[in-house]
Amino acid sequence: MFTGITTDIGDVIDVKQQAEGLRRLRLACSYERSSIALGASIACAGVCLTAVETGTQSGRTWFAVDAAAETLRLTTAGRWQAGTRLNLERSLKVGDELGGHIVAGHADGIAELAERQDLPDMARLVFKAPVLLMRFVAQKGSVALDGVSLTVNEVTRETFSVLIIPHTLKVTTLGAVKTGDTINIEIDLMARYAARLMETK
Repeated sequence: MFTGITTDIGDVIDVKQQAEGLRRLRLACSYERSSIALGASIACAGVCLTAVETGTQSGRTWFAVDAAAETLRLTTAGRWQAGTRLNLERSLKVGDELGGHIVAGHADGIAELAERQDLPDMARLVFKAPVLLMRFVAQKGSVALDGVSLTVNEVTRETFSVLIIPHTLKVTTLGAVKTGDTINIEIDLMARYAARLMETK
């Protein structure tokens, strides 16, 4: 489990094809190598992946993760390459502050930035998401975008908007997104279960 509060921005430094449908990626980060246990879960752009190797290179820690076919198909992980920057978050520990909302790291799909409006003190981003996911997006509700916990501002049938404060623009990759860019979206867990309960009545 995560809360959607980015703690580092990692850089993809290597991508290797493993078995069919499996890729191993190495990501450089600022975490202490000794703090990353093999088997640890790390959210990478909102996708929960397992650390399978660690090391150091050019004074930075790196960790390796394996992305399977389903992850490569349903998320932006299939497009990651050397140089791609990713929001990182370590998994929750008992007693940690819940600064965002409960995030599973199981991206539901991909959203596209349809409009960006840079305001004096923040940025307004309008995303287009698959209609099947939009039914779970509610005004003033929560959504995770590339692993960042955000509050939804406005909602239409196919789009929703969020307002990004300067701090978030600075410490996450959202500061660099441009119209047409795609990001991972995870809908709120409570919305998912509420809809399921209604369906099974």
